[in-house]
Amino acid sequence: MEQFPRTSIGGVSVSRLIVGTNWFIGFSHCTPSKDNYIKENIRQRKVMADILEVFFRRGVDSVLGGITTEPLADAIKEAQDRTGVKGVSISTPHFKLGPETPANGLDPDDVKRQLDAEARMGATICMPHQCITDALLDRCSRTIRHIDQITRGIRERGMVPGLSTHMPEAIIYADESKIDIETYISIYNSMGFLMQVEVDWTASIIQKAAKPVLTIKPMAAGQVRPFQGMHFVWNTIRPQDMVAVGTMSPREAEELVDMSLQILANQAVNVQLQETRSKASVKPK
Repeated sequence: MEQFPRTSIGGVSVSRLIVGTNWFIGFSHCTPSKDNYIKENIRQRKVMADILEVFFRRGVDSVLGGITTEPLADAIKEAQDRTGVKGVSISTPHFKLGPETPANGLDPDDVKRQLDAEARMGATICMPHQCITDALLDRCSRTIRHIDQITRGIRERGMVPGLSTHMPEAIIYADESKIDIETYISIYNSMGFLMQVEVDWTASIIQKAAKPVLTIKPMAAGQVRPFQGMHFVWNTIRPQDMVAVGTMSPREAEELVDMSLQILANQAVNVQLQETRSKASVKPK
């Protein structure tokens, strides 16, 4: 079976398609009822492991998100045991912030505690969550304050540092100030969903980034259909960049892997069309 193309983050080989975990944990970006549906029906070890198994067997072995969150950590381990594939865990921890943080920096004990937990859970790549990165970003000085406290600790524990952000400036400032990171997360979709500048601006930032970019929300949290969303992202990022997707079933995982491989090979996407009574007039005889 064809295996998924790969790229490298700081010398670590990762699949260019990344397993997102919002649809596992319960962040739908839609409604409370949808969040609850995910928590009640998907956030279970076996359900998540069934989906992860499909990805792992197709060479999509890199998982993004809160890897210390139960029962996701157990689901990753179960998928690894079933397939014999060692997954690449890309963690997004958060740390304590307060009014004193801009002047004094982060609490060193909290940073140590959180990073120790990430390393203990087997994180390979560690990217401070958006809620940390973007809170530390200073547009006046064009810096990300005190981020070296975190990146230094990540390196000391043998993990690869990156940044998770929703602010396009973070990529620019990280490159300008030569922060010790190997990748960054960027929201990127054709709809502009949750993006702080226009889509073409974000595309330009990604194209000029010094390190590989991990793009997220390609289908705008379900508001863009996979056919449109995946075509747009795969055709406007670079060969070293990545796309994270979330799914809620093994079959959906298979569909997205197949679709992505066809797009990357410049082939016509062969998707099973949804049959409804209203389509009868447009079906060939």
